[in-house]
Amino acid sequence: MYCRGIRGATTAEESTTEVILAATRELLELIVEANDLKVEDVASAIFTTTPDLTAAFPAQAAREMGWRDVALLDAQEIPVPGSLERCIRVLIHWNTKRSAAEIRHVYLKGAQALRPDRTL
Repeated sequence: MYCRGIRGATTAEESTTEVILAATRELLELIVEANDLKVEDVASAIFTTTPDLTAAFPAQAAREMGWRDVALLDAQEIPVPGSLERCIRVLIHWNTKRSAAEIRHVYLKGAQALRPDRTL
């Protein structure tokens, strides 16, 4: 068994609680589906948002999805000029027997520009 990282990102249309949580839920649901991930195998998840998203913590969406025993952390991205706006990123630490090459990373909406080689 190894601890592997699953990366993902999406964008939110606006900085409201409803939009941030909905975008985060969509991202997590697709990561779970793409990797056949079981929540009990998730060690932790780190969420980041760009400085223009301030209405909600993305980790709240994970908690609402039942990620109750997973260590979750929210942080803010550094404000790099010209970087993607209204972006939510996640790094999930997953205990699995899969190789790193078998991990499916998920990039949605405007975040597809970050990793066009990883879009679904």
